[in-house]
Amino acid sequence: MADQWKADSFMAVDAASSQTPPLQNLTLLFKAQHILRGLAVVFTAVSIALLVTNTQTVTVFTIELQAHFYYSSAFKFLVAADAIVCASSAATLIVVLRMMKRGAIPQRRHYCFLLFLHDTVMMLMMMGGCAAGTAIGYVAQYGESHMEWDPICDKVAKFCRINVVSLLLSFSAFFAYLGLTLLSPYNFLSSSPPHN
Repeated sequence: MADQWKADSFMAVDAASSQTPPLQNLTLLFKAQHILRGLAVVFTAVSIALLVTNTQTVTVFTIELQAHFYYSSAFKFLVAADAIVCASSAATLIVVLRMMKRGAIPQRRHYCFLLFLHDTVMMLMMMGGCAAGTAIGYVAQYGESHMEWDPICDKVAKFCRINVVSLLLSFSAFFAYLGLTLLSPYNFLSSSPPHN
């Protein structure tokens, strides 16, 4: 009798745990996504502000040289990637928050797929921008002996330091979107209709 009661209570607990409210799981999942999207907005906005306002003028052998992001196509691409990701993240965050506020937590598969697609594209855009910025930053720091390009960071150290901080923020936004991309398949599977 006691064994039967233990078996029944175990099956009841097992059934209850297997039926964890999907709405609660989705709510937690969307909160995590909101935090990551918000972080991506902050990281990219600060990165843009640092890159655009970063300038340094130095005099080398009576020649005045100015370092600015606009003189490098790689940094221009990084600023453009940051701007697109920032605006897109903010817009997506606003739309999803409005839907949740109305109580219409999206549980449809096509919505989750569109979010996954958006997050993947934004992650790849950040990857491209970070790669471009890192490549030109490496050349600025160490030069390129095969092309006879000299390093310039010894002459414009402040400019290079601020660019490193900006790149770290852009990489942080990339990792936020990597997290979103990893969460999206779980979101997609959670929104699937249960199999009978």
